[in-house]
This record gives sequence, C-alpha cells and structure tokens, in this order.
Amino acid sequence: MKWISGMLLWAGVVGAMTPEEEIARKVPAAMEILKAWQGEGVKEERKLHLVYWSPADREPAPAARERLTAILEDIRDFYAREMKRLGFGPRTIGLDYAEDGLLRIHFVKGRKPYASYDVASGGEIRTECLPTLRDAGLDPDRETLVIFCNMANWDEAKSRITQNSPYYAGGTHRAGTAWQVDSPILNLDFLDDKERRVSDGQYGDISIGRYNSIFIGGIAHELGHALGLPHDREREDEGAAFGISLMGSGNRHYGEEKRGEGRGAFLTLADGMRLASHPMFSGSVKGFDQEPAARIDDLKVVSKGKGFEVSGRVVADPPAYAVLGYMDPAGGGDYDATTCTAVPDGEGRFVLGANGLVPGRGQTFRVVVAMASGAMTTYVGSGSDWAIPYAVATDGAVDLSLIEARMTLNPLVSALNAGRADQAAEALAALEKSGVSPKVIEVGRGLVASLSRDGKKTPAEISGERVSLSDCQPAEAKVGWGQAAYDRLPDPGAIVSLGGELAVRSIYAHAPARHVWDLGGKWKRLEGAAGLADGKSGGSVDFRIVGDGRELWKSGKLEEGMRKPFGINVSGVKKLELITGDGGDGTFTDWAMWGDVVLVR
Repeated sequence: MKWISGMLLWAGVVGAMTPEEEIARKVPAAMEILKAWQGEGVKEERKLHLVYWSPADREPAPAARERLTAILEDIRDFYAREMKRLGFGPRTIGLDYAEDGLLRIHFVKGRKPYASYDVASGGEIRTECLPTLRDAGLDPDRETLVIFCNMANWDEAKSRITQNSPYYAGGTHRAGTAWQVDSPILNLDFLDDKERRVSDGQYGDISIGRYNSIFIGGIAHELGHALGLPHDREREDEGAAFGISLMGSGNRHYGEEKRGEGRGAFLTLADGMRLASHPMFSGSVKGFDQEPAARIDDLKVVSKGKGFEVSGRVVADPPAYAVLGYMDPAGGGDYDATTCTAVPDGEGRFVLGANGLVPGRGQTFRVVVAMASGAMTTYVGSGSDWAIPYAVATDGAVDLSLIEARMTLNPLVSALNAGRADQAAEALAALEKSGVSPKVIEVGRGLVASLSRDGKKTPAEISGERVSLSDCQPAEAKVGWGQAAYDRLPDPGAIVSLGGELAVRSIYAHAPARHVWDLGGKWKRLEGAAGLADGKSGGSVDFRIVGDGRELWKSGKLEEGMRKPFGINVSGVKKLELITGDGGDGTFTDWAMWGDVVLVR
C-alpha cells in the first residue's frame, strides 16, 4: 500500500498539484530521510571564503569590503528566504566575519598586469590565490570559494563600464569555486535605482539598478554553481507562482521587485532539494569524504498523455532522499531545462512525472540521485550516459522510441564497453530472436561490427546497388577528439541519434574532422544526414561535402537538436571528403556525426 500511495503522491497527482502543494507534500518526506541518516552525526560550521584578486597594476576598487559585505549578506538572506519558503527552514550559506564586523576577504595581487588576463584566465587567477589561502590555514580543495576579479573598467565621466573577467563557477558538496567581477558601481544601495543610467559593454544602456540586478544576481547564480547547482528554468506553473529561476535567467532579475519591475528570482524545488543536504546548509559533514554509490533498478519509462513517467527503485549509499529529473530541450545549453522531483519510498521506489514539455524538438531527460551526504550522482545506466533521449512532436505527442531502443540495446552496449565481444555476440543473438523492430536489430548489428574494421573495402572496390559509407574503408580519417569511430560514439553511450531520430549507421566526426573516401567514380548518389549527437549539449558545428575538390553540399551552422538531411549527385566523383568545422565558436563539445550515409549506384 505504501508504494501505491507513493505513486499517487509523486506521479499521477503531480500535474494536478500546485507548486505550493508539491512542496508541502514532498519536502517533509525528504527531510525525514535526511534527518534519520544525519542524526547527531558530525557537525561543522562551514563557511564561504572570499578572495579579492587584482592584477599587478591595479588596486582594489573603493570600499570593496563594505560593498561586498552588504552584497553577500543580501545573497545569504535570499538563500535563507528561499529555503524557508521551500520548507527546509532558513538554511543558507555561512559567512566568515573579521573582528571589525565586515567579511573577511583575502586580498591577492596578481603576478602580471591587467592586459595579461582575460575571461579565460580563471585557472591562472585561482592558482595565484592559493598561497594566500593556504597561509590563512585553508585547504582550497575542501572549501567553497568566491574570487572577485578586479577586472572591470569604469568611466565615470561617460557612465560607461566594461569587464573582461572570468565569470563562471563549478563545484560539489565538498568544494567549489566561483569567479566574479567587482566594480566601483557594484553596490547593494543602487539595486532600487531605476533612474540613473549606465552604458554596459554587454548589456547596453540600462539603469544602474538593472546593472546591479545582473551582477549581484550573477554572484548568487555562480555561487549556486559552486555549491553544485546546475542550470534550470522555471516551469510555467512555478514561474506564475514565484518568478524567474535563479539558476535559469533569474540572475538578471535578482532584486528587480525592489524597483517594481518584476517578481525577481527564486530557487526551484529541485535546487532546494540539492542544497538541503549540502554541508554548508545542513551543518552536517557526515559522509563528507565518502565516495557515493547509486544505482537504479527496475527502470521503466511510459507515456502519460503529453508527458511521460520514469519509475524505478534507487539503491544508494549514502541513502537517497530525492530523485530529480531534468527535462532539457535541444539547443540553448541546459539553461532551459525544467525539473521534476520525487522522494523515494521506504523501498527506494520513485516515480518522476515529466510534463510541460517543449513541442517540436528533440530533448533529453537526466536523472540525478540526491544523497544524504550532499553528494549528487547523475545516474549512469548500463553502459550509457544517463541522458534519456526523446522527441516531442509539434502537437505535443511524445515519441519514446529512442528511449525504448536505448534500453533494449543496453545489454549489448554494456558488453561492448567492457570489451566482451563474446557477450556482445550473445546479446545480439538474443536481440535477433526477441521480435524487436528491424531498425533496432540493425543498430545492434552495426555496434557489434564496429569492434573490428578488418576486411573493410573502399567504396571503389565494392559492388552492389547500395552501401553504407560507415561499412567502407576510408582513405583518411581524422577527428578533433579521440579516435575515428563508426556506427557508435567513441565514449560510453554508443547509440547515436540526431535531432531525436535514431541513426542506424553513423560516422563519428567531432570537429574539426575530415574523412576521405575513394569512390573510383563508380557511384551516382550520396544520401544521409548530419548533426550533433543528441545528449551532447553546448556545441555547434558545420558540415561540408567535397567531391574532387569541388564543394557539393554545406549544412550551415547546426546546433544540438538540429538534423540536416542531404541527397547529392556524386556521379564521376573519385575523391569524396566529409568535412566538419567548429561552427565558428571553437570545438568544445562539438560531437558531430554523419548519420545513415549511403552510396547509391
């Protein structure tokens, strides 16, 4: 009966619950699990540690300690209010005060002048700060740090400001670092001023109040990352109730309610669930150094109207008190990922209800297990990165065929990733007898065949009316990351889909990449598609097909979730080149793929 009640509470009724009702029902159950495990435990008052770094040719901006003390206290109070609203009590960050009542800030002078640093200098700047922190008795690898970089340029006469500072963050429950920018006009007292104007190099002509919303909100947002929070956007019902998610675009809306310009920023329930166990928020360091372990058994994914449900049984050490789902539409990085939450019952069973999906786009669903020590584990399924791919039609109908294919192929993929060719062959044989779709069976055959390239022929040597290019021997193959791979990705998670569509055969082409094939002038047509592998967010690429030095086709810039088909004439072509570029913005996460490319006589 308990499991049935859990299903009703955390799945079927979620769509009918208001955000307030959802909080009221789930948070007490999560807190019960947390308190039972932490008990008296090992208590420790953990604090945020602040660094103020200046280039060698600059002095700190005026009144830095006074300004930053007021700002960090406001951010502390924001987190406390939000955690209390979410039902966790006023848990928040700890601040480190000096004897004079202002925050203790570790001032560091850089080794080089301003011109030698830029946005990408975060690692170098942090390295320069380490000796000062260690001299103060701190272990930077076990603390949460905020480094304010004195990298803003303020022209008071022109009311113009620019910055060239690192501005990002990352961390876990054990440690994290956020890089911020300070400026003379970063001031909590200006947050409600909507009259005075400033010209910002990135945001244009804005009020000084809006400037401080953006950059004080930016501190709160990046601090969230340093505490282990990912990006997430408010669901429609959350937005109507509370405002703009801090970990979405809420950093630009922080404190705007003080100017009467909006409802301001808030923390989603998923954010609060994660922070509830963070040692700085909970006061417990029980299991601080314990390596977390979690698995999900009995995993099922079923359609539910214009959404779907993911259910299973979580087994974790330390114990899991929440399971979080992130619904991430393709494109836009993960800023537009909305969330759903569940609390496992006494047997570890949970149901996540995914709804409010974005129509007309390929998407992925990530599952995060929240454990009582503060550790978060993105669930890794059998042999694959746990990003469940699915597609939503323009009418809102959900296509789960990719999920079904991935789950069906997981035993085979696991064997391949373990290097067990015999087990992979057995899994394929079982697949061929199972009655699954021919397309899934063909994917399995391609995966097994990818273990060896021995005996492959060039297209010029092959007879027949059609041939998959991935089944041919290239004359040259070079990729931007890892090794050339065919009919799979080179990393775990071998199954390939582009724009929400399963690719039966594929050619891995992380930018920059170039594959050259000898056609011998014997083929008439080339058909296929190109795009970024689903689940590999943040990249952008461009594709070109060149025959005997002449460009035959180009894709234009493609981002995650975009799939560009092609069908071109290659009559008489002897040398065929498939070329991948970086889309003009660098090669980070440019997991490009050519999908189902075939030559036709």
